Amino acid sequence: MNSRRSWLIFIIGSIAYLSAILQRTSLGIAGVAATERFGGSAAVLSSLAVVQLIVYAAAQIPVGVLIDRFGPRVLMISGTALMVVGQLTLAFAPSITFAVIGRILVGAGDATIFISVIRLISSWFSGKVVPQLSQWFGNIGQLGQVLSAVPLAWVLHLWGWTAAFCSAASVAVIALIVIVICIKDRPAGSVETPVATSLKAALTQLRLAFRRPGTQLGFWSHYVTQSSGAVFSLLWGFPFMVYGLGYEPAMAAAMLTILVGAGIVFGPFLGILTARHPLRRSNIVLGIVTAMGLAWGLVLLWPGQPPVWVIVLLLVVIGIGGPGSLIGFDFARTSNPQSSHGSANGVVNVGGFTASFVTMFLVGLLLDVQDSWRVGGGGSSDLYALGSFKVAFAVQYLVVGIGVAFLVRARRRTRRQLSRDEGIQVAPLWVAVSKAWQRRTDRRADRN
Repeated sequence: MNSRRSWLIFIIGSIAYLSAILQRTSLGIAGVAATERFGGSAAVLSSLAVVQLIVYAAAQIPVGVLIDRFGPRVLMISGTALMVVGQLTLAFAPSITFAVIGRILVGAGDATIFISVIRLISSWFSGKVVPQLSQWFGNIGQLGQVLSAVPLAWVLHLWGWTAAFCSAASVAVIALIVIVICIKDRPAGSVETPVATSLKAALTQLRLAFRRPGTQLGFWSHYVTQSSGAVFSLLWGFPFMVYGLGYEPAMAAAMLTILVGAGIVFGPFLGILTARHPLRRSNIVLGIVTAMGLAWGLVLLWPGQPPVWVIVLLLVVIGIGGPGSLIGFDFARTSNPQSSHGSANGVVNVGGFTASFVTMFLVGLLLDVQDSWRVGGGGSSDLYALGSFKVAFAVQYLVVGIGVAFLVRARRRTRRQLSRDEGIQVAPLWVAVSKAWQRRTDRRADRN
């Protein structure tokens, strides 16, 4: 545990996740090019991203079960190979049908990487470093979004669609090679419970993991924090900034890197807070969600076009949601035995991507509806008008609001179980803050 080999596994796993994020977000900077190549409405364009996320989300629980049965290495190899095939299919797609098939393959392959590496971290490391490493792993992986926003966008601009997606596939090929050479499921002589002996046993572990309140709390934590940044970076942020706000494509692509930068800066702090205050993790999640709601409100209610600093503020805040969503996996880790971490992490990871593809589709649908009303009223078509984007993005309050309600319910059940099983009572946050303030005041008085 925590050996040099452990750190090598962590580095290789992070590289594999970086490659997966590159494949996942590669369509985000190609939204305009996809419209020109395949044509169609906003709903048709959104289907490319939505179908990928539907496959990703639908595969999480089966992948988690397979990790518990066969181990993360097998899943990482097969998943990375699928992403290579998917990106090459998209690169040479002559129609929207083949493009959708390519994104389905990318989504299926992408689904294997994140929870496999989360399982590797819990197998190769122990102690308070685990939640911090989860944050660093997530942040390193998000650099793949920078690669899609800058170098990949540059290749797309200079050499076109096929060259861009072939380049993305080549990165996945490199990741596949290093996974085959370096990744091992667990340390030699590990006392970790071995993989499930049968698929039936793995399914039993899934059922038990799903029933645990802590797993459900992780699901809803991931649901409310991850979706906003994913919707913006994977599909609608680029058209919003280019068409709605009038930014140059190069500037819009560069702006997307702010999401990654925010995660890199704030992720380690969230990891430290999670490790030091494990009983207050849900408060951290709710604080992040509140900040995102306020930032979106400022953008959507701003009269006319918001200034650049408002958009930068929004990107910073929703960028924090990325590392914030990793807190959901810490709930799964501490609420389940290690032998069922794959299943529990799969359940959690469904949360954010469910919210993401629902929101993506609804944004596209609302853009189309508003444009049809505009044309029906005698006006000219303006699918990506700023006002239309503001109305469409507001649907997040409904989607995330539902998640917050279920999160609070799951937290209540988790705390009841904690009190029943371990005798730990978690006081309301204001009570804890008041007691901490009183202790600080008493210590000052004693020193004086």
